[in-house]
Amino acid sequence: MNCESHFVFTDEFTNYKFRDDHPFNQLRVTMTKDLLEKENALKPQQIIAPRMASDEDLKLFHSSAYVEAVKRASQGLLSEEEGFEYGIGTEDTPMFKGMHEASSLLVGSTLSAIDAVINGDTQHALNLGGGLHHGFERKASGFCVYNDGAVGIKYIRKHTNYKVLYVDTDAHHGDGVQWAFYDDPNVCTFSIHETGRYLFPGTGNVNERGLKKGYGYSFNLPIDAFTEDESFLEVYEYAFKEITEYFQPDIIITQNGADAHYLDPLTHLCSTIKIYERIPMIAHELAHKYCSGRWVALGGGGYDIWRVVPRAWSQLWKVMSTGQPFSGQLPAEWVNHWQKAAPVELPTKWEDEDKAYKPIPRKAEITEKNNKILNNCMQFIHNQKKFNSSL
Repeated sequence: MNCESHFVFTDEFTNYKFRDDHPFNQLRVTMTKDLLEKENALKPQQIIAPRMASDEDLKLFHSSAYVEAVKRASQGLLSEEEGFEYGIGTEDTPMFKGMHEASSLLVGSTLSAIDAVINGDTQHALNLGGGLHHGFERKASGFCVYNDGAVGIKYIRKHTNYKVLYVDTDAHHGDGVQWAFYDDPNVCTFSIHETGRYLFPGTGNVNERGLKKGYGYSFNLPIDAFTEDESFLEVYEYAFKEITEYFQPDIIITQNGADAHYLDPLTHLCSTIKIYERIPMIAHELAHKYCSGRWVALGGGGYDIWRVVPRAWSQLWKVMSTGQPFSGQLPAEWVNHWQKAAPVELPTKWEDEDKAYKPIPRKAEITEKNNKILNNCMQFIHNQKKFNSSL
């Protein structure tokens, strides 16, 4: 097997655009690719062009009626009333011309990444255009029209017997993917996110553990608002390793939202770039330990596209392709080029400055609360271990 990682990209990712002032902006993918190229960390032979998802692909998860509704919305033929029935035309997910084609391309990009891995062309593949984890079978939600992660996992299960571990580090709960496989014992979902008490979509509680044969294969870590690096990584790393050992997956899919950063305008977590160095290193380690290296990584949320997302996602690719993160200065050529368009001052280093935000007065309380959430999250696995050891 060729160990070189693959990077899925097309300039057409930016066609997925709701409106000029919408927070979901795929320019961040273009900026990330440019940063990697200016850092000489992305080679032309590592880039693969995506395919367009077919209707047959989309209907692995989405209903026929929903796909047809998106097509009509794409052509300006869907009424506002019918659009609301399907979650299209809302403030979060407004209709736009070419919506079906742009959304199908994002799904096809994830399928292209998956094909590269399951066909043995590469061990790791990254699609930063994907990670739209809020889409439902017959409804758009939270900036997400089609759910590429859910379609992709259905695709893996259709073409292989692989057990799939889906891991979501977006600050928003990965609800669409969780509910898609809530009763499926061959797909395990794990989401660490800001508690739904304060943040969309309001789900992702510890007691969401799965249904019927899928019970025990859904895990959630709803961490407290203002959680910082140390607590985030402590509970995340422990849970990820325990869940992987318990589930024994054949392939890992990670959704890599970059909106847990303290600069993100839509969330209340207080992480820095440090977590985006460590998150992919854990996935890399576990993919090689349990899955013969099979790892597909997707993008996701991330709404400070200037100061945060390109750095965070570049770290993901660097770890995926070399096993180690970047450090030191950002390429001056990249900073100077994008500063002309940026409404804020761009960082010049890979790392965030120390004491970049005001100290969190409840740090000890937040850490204690997160550890209790971790214990509750892991209770099922701990009980299983006690039961097995008593046999």
